[in-house]
Amino acid sequence: MLKNVAVALVDGVTPFEFGIFCEVFGIDRGDQGLPVYDFAVCAAEEGPLTMADVGFTITPPFGLERLEEADLICLPADRRAPVRDDYPEPFLDVLRRAVDRGARVLSVCSGAFVLGAAGLLDGRRCTTHWLHAPALIRRYPAALVDPDVLYVDEGPVITAAGTASGIDACLHVVRQAHGAEVANTIARRMVVPPHRDGGQAQYIQRPLPRTACDTVGEVIGWTARHLDEEITVEQLAERAHMSPRTFARRFLQETGTTPYQWVLRQRVLLAQELLESTDDTVDAIAGRSGFGNAAALRHHFLRTLGTTPNAFRRAFRGPRAVA
Repeated sequence: MLKNVAVALVDGVTPFEFGIFCEVFGIDRGDQGLPVYDFAVCAAEEGPLTMADVGFTITPPFGLERLEEADLICLPADRRAPVRDDYPEPFLDVLRRAVDRGARVLSVCSGAFVLGAAGLLDGRRCTTHWLHAPALIRRYPAALVDPDVLYVDEGPVITAAGTASGIDACLHVVRQAHGAEVANTIARRMVVPPHRDGGQAQYIQRPLPRTACDTVGEVIGWTARHLDEEITVEQLAERAHMSPRTFARRFLQETGTTPYQWVLRQRVLLAQELLESTDDTVDAIAGRSGFGNAAALRHHFLRTLGTTPNAFRRAFRGPRAVA
């Protein structure tokens, strides 16, 4: 049962992600019959601690000793995390002991770097903000980083993606501990959906990759301009003056994916852009993005992003959205 929740703060903590934990676990909603947590804000290093980019500091009333009794330890984003490598070892030890004794740890955004420093991401699937995912992969190669999801629950270690996905992860924890009705009631109080469709993939902006090979780079640029046409590996190989087999191998080396998967992803990205910026029907967008028909677009959109074209359009255009 989840009763004791502690938030561990480091210097440079971001206020929104910190506020998510306070909102979900720190507010007494006992008058509504909701769980009341023994909630504490703890300093993971000597303070006063700076709140990133907003010009004020915070001096938590508790230290590391309070984390030792928590059922759940929450780690907000740390603005310096992608470049920081000096987290206090006593803090990392507390996190390791927490997992060993059966407690859970939950990070939001770049808070995952703290878990990585503690070795708690090794061999575990995890996530972070899509902007920080490459850095997390480089620094902790044993971590199984998935940059496309809103959150990952790997037993005692829960990681959420950027910013608002921390709400999704916290409601997930509440739902597991107390049931859907409690989580839904808290979500209504917060005026947020109790569950969001899709994953982080629908928010990622991916420019054309830079490649070390000018030939493949030229072909990539040409392909991005002709996504509405039929494209085959044989056609691309011919433009690159290579055999299809050599081209496919070179493409994989330079982009990290196959020509087919790359073209498919670029078509989904183009469809996202058109859904956001035009009033074209889904059928018309399917043609412009190379899917041919609305059924094919819906299939690949759902498979790639975990949501439908119409749901995506409503999410990003609101009442202006057309079917």
